This record gives sequence, structure tokens and C-alpha cells, in this order.
Amino acid sequence: MKPVRSLARVMLSGIFVVSGARNFQQPQRLVPAAQPITDRIAPLISNAAPQLPTDTMTLIRANAMAQLVGGLMLATGRFTRPAALILAGTLVPSTAAGHPFWNNDDPTVRTNNQIHFLKNLGLFGGLLLAAADTEGKPGLRWRTGHRIGHSRRSVTRAMRTARREARIAVRSASAARRLPG
Repeated sequence: MKPVRSLARVMLSGIFVVSGARNFQQPQRLVPAAQPITDRIAPLISNAAPQLPTDTMTLIRANAMAQLVGGLMLATGRFTRPAALILAGTLVPSTAAGHPFWNNDDPTVRTNNQIHFLKNLGLFGGLLLAAADTEGKPGLRWRTGHRIGHSRRSVTRAMRTARREARIAVRSASAARRLPG
């Protein structure tokens, strides 16, 4: 792995590791901001998986743990593409709950939340790039297409060889019939 790629991943993951650890230890400070979002998500979770908890404190902790683990995975270079997708997924509710600039009447608070919203949008873009990064190796789509093309060429070659051998066999049989005895 190139040093630039490693450094960029560590820098990108830093915010998630720090905020994930902080939010896991102190989720109560986020409850008032997260409550409107968790109230909308709780019925969806209950319908999809009734055994999962839907209280706000637990959802905040789950999001924080996903950020912490995903950030560490991204920083260490282990399972970086899935980690980037997980982090991108955790960023959506965090941004919607933490920086709803569209709800603020105070221009200063609105501007501050808008800046943080756009910062998170930039982080989201970086995570999408990290999720798409194959580290210079061919991606699954290319490998699949390449393998299919290789298989087609092999089948075509086998068919040509079979036709050629069939023509040779026909000519040999025809020549053998003309021979006496």
C-alpha cells in the first residue's frame, strides 16, 4: 500500500475514532438532538428486527461503536472498503441529528450548523472514494468481465479445435475408404 493512501485513511478515520469513543462513553449528551431521528427510525427497526432495541441511548451507542470500529479498521488498513461504507452509513443519521441547519432561526447557529453539515458531506464523499478504492488492483467487476471474456475465448478455441479435428477425421475416413483392402 502506498504511504499516501495509508496516511489519507488514517487522517480520514481520526474523527470517527475520537467521536465514536466519546459518544460511546457519554451518549446522554446527544439524546436531545438524536431523539427526533430515533423516533422516526425506531418503527423501521421494530418492523425489520423486533429483537433489536430501539431506545435512543442504545442507538447512539451502537452508532458510536460502529464509528469507532469502522474508524479503526480504516486506519489499520483492514477491510477498508466495507469499513468506509459502514462509516458513510453512520454519518447520515449523525449529520441529520447533529446539524439540522434548516431548523435554526438564529443566523449564527444556522451558519455554524451549515458549515458542519457541509464538512460531514465532504467526509461522506471521502468515505465513498475510500469505499471505491481498489488500491490499484482490478475490481470485482473487471475481474468478472475478464474471466467471462477468457472463458468465451476458451470455448471458441475449443470449438475451432473440435471442428478442425472433425474435418481431419472426415478426410481420413474418406481416404481410408478409397484404399484397397
